[in-house]
Amino acid sequence: MAADRKETEAERADRRWNETLQEVRVAQTGAQILFGFLLSVAFMPAFHELAAFDRTLYVVTVTLGALATGTLIAPVAYHRMLAGQHLKPQLVDAAGHLVSVGIVLLALTVTSAVLLLLRVATTHWIAWPLTGFVTGWFVICWLLLPFLLLRRRGKGDR
Repeated sequence: MAADRKETEAERADRRWNETLQEVRVAQTGAQILFGFLLSVAFMPAFHELAAFDRTLYVVTVTLGALATGTLIAPVAYHRMLAGQHLKPQLVDAAGHLVSVGIVLLALTVTSAVLLLLRVATTHWIAWPLTGFVTGWFVICWLLLPFLLLRRRGKGDR
């Protein structure tokens, strides 16, 4: 039993699975909407006027979007295949890893989509620093702030 929650291993796995599903729903929805939008871009008339670099950036962005979407949907496939096999703790761990990878892929997709959009919508030179700012913001919100919280907990909250 977990001392702080007084739950069995099965209860802990169920709780962690439900938490993972909530996380996946948020990230997966964003990835699917972005990916759907990206797929439609190639069918717009202005797409054929893009410079070679921007077309390559588009291909990279769509590929990242497909990988992010597939990775964030994978926990559902795992669950379907493993349901009833008494492997929920392992399923939860695997799903957690997939969600982490999916979030990284989603951040890369958003970053490259922002770069592509800003290169098309503005002068090319401003696209790079603005994209760098967006990337930095992701790093702060998704990595630095949680790291600082863990570090603060390690120093005195125990």
